[in-house]
Amino acid sequence: MKIISLTCAILFQILVLVLTTPWIASSTTTHEDFLQCLESNSHHFSSKPQVYVPKTVAYSSILESSINNLRFTTPTTSKPQFIITPNHESHVQAVVICSKKHGLQIRVRSGGHDFEGLSYTSNVPFVLIDLINLRTIDVNIKEDSAWVQAGATLGEVYYRIAEKSPVHGFPGGACPTVGSGGHISGGGFGALVRKYGMAAEYVLDARLVNAEGEILNRETMGEDLFWAIRGGGVASFGVLLAWKIKLVPVPKVVTVSMIDRTLEQGATDLVHKWRSVASYEVPRDVFIALHVTVVDKNATRREGSSRTVRVTFQVLYLGTSEKLLQLMEDKFPELEMKKKDCREMSWIKSTISFAGFPNETPINSLLNRSSLPKTTFKAKSDFVTKPISKAGLEGIWKRFLKEERPELLIAPWGGRVNEISEHKIPFPHRAGNMYLIDYVSNWDNKEGIQGSEKHISWIRELHDYMTPYVSKSPRAAFFNYKDLDLGKSKLNATSTHSDARIWGHMYFKSNFEKLVKVKSKVDPTSFFTNEQSIPTLASLHGRKKRF
Repeated sequence: MKIISLTCAILFQILVLVLTTPWIASSTTTHEDFLQCLESNSHHFSSKPQVYVPKTVAYSSILESSINNLRFTTPTTSKPQFIITPNHESHVQAVVICSKKHGLQIRVRSGGHDFEGLSYTSNVPFVLIDLINLRTIDVNIKEDSAWVQAGATLGEVYYRIAEKSPVHGFPGGACPTVGSGGHISGGGFGALVRKYGMAAEYVLDARLVNAEGEILNRETMGEDLFWAIRGGGVASFGVLLAWKIKLVPVPKVVTVSMIDRTLEQGATDLVHKWRSVASYEVPRDVFIALHVTVVDKNATRREGSSRTVRVTFQVLYLGTSEKLLQLMEDKFPELEMKKKDCREMSWIKSTISFAGFPNETPINSLLNRSSLPKTTFKAKSDFVTKPISKAGLEGIWKRFLKEERPELLIAPWGGRVNEISEHKIPFPHRAGNMYLIDYVSNWDNKEGIQGSEKHISWIRELHDYMTPYVSKSPRAAFFNYKDLDLGKSKLNATSTHSDARIWGHMYFKSNFEKLVKVKSKVDPTSFFTNEQSIPTLASLHGRKKRF
């Protein structure tokens, strides 16, 4: 096995830094051994991975560069003992081999949008593999496919596809700075979900480093593992290196419309009507999502101004504005969509609009990994199977007006996503679901612990209030919107079956048990683990002591 690594000179410099860092003085031997392991597993190198240790100049900037939830940038947040940014697949192999040998957990970060920070924090000593340098995208229009390295963001993927063709796209999410590795492995969806379904359904092949440090593809990993990583979360099974994705056709012209309505403008009645129109009545070429926020009634803040709820109807139609206007007049005339509300554009330009950028934003902004502002937030999710009553909606609005910066992101289901069997991939939330809700509370990181507790308490209360209106037995949740309130492991971030089945059934329903079987087969010692990872069937005892 050929594994590329550090030169002796670089190794020596790192060892000096490690030995002179006070907090790890008691672990000097172990740290030396880890670095020497990297060195001994390095042969015929043509490039070198960067290795960062605490209290060196670049350590903090590298760590914080891809943390998009500022809740996990506090002094008390756990930090990795090493950050490694591989330049080659073999660097990942070396890190896996040496971390396993020396009792260090691994966290893998592709974009850093993990809602609970599990891709870059741990409650035991760990190594962070940051895939920022592994983001090559090779688009093959003749084959309608692309190889995408795990560190590439969705924005980069969309941009590179559009470079080659104006009539090809990919059914991924709206946020361009999300890493493709984690997004697709959890299922992944966006404005094409009703037309094409989940992003993970369009994976043709994959490259993965397993717990033995071997690189596997679809053929060598087998269909069970290939099934598991497309919606079951790859972090439980290995380190993803790349996806081969199938591209989908999009028209040369699509239409985008963003229409705001406040409570005073009849938003409650419109949302009440929207609930069935968006999921069942409009064709699958139409996607109408809701973005619910709180705004001031007056254009500018002034004494005596009051707040109201604003609902933005976010519409993507895979066709011309003329046809969209006809459809909306027939199916949703209450929204009163007008020609001036519609903008015709290319599909790639529509990804700019759905990311929330101003209309004049250039397309190359999709390549900027830090184009969107970071915030401090807590999020939760629900699937809705029956229409929420007007009284139920009014209860949401009442609670919204008590919070400073709340958001609801509501995506309609129906169409293709509901037609696929819930067992085709681990993502099971199909027929019977009307829409997915993402609840978010944002706040200023300067508010400190008390501020965080206040806002987290608010979103938990809202989630409790929604209980009668959402799915049951189990109350479902979306794995890509991880929520540690649903439960977490209690033993060194290693999930037991009894721990994990609680949140596992919420995320995966009956597919959870198959995921457990796959995990037990491919990673029986549960080397790849975190606070909400898939467990093995066996009880875990006698794990190697960690330092």
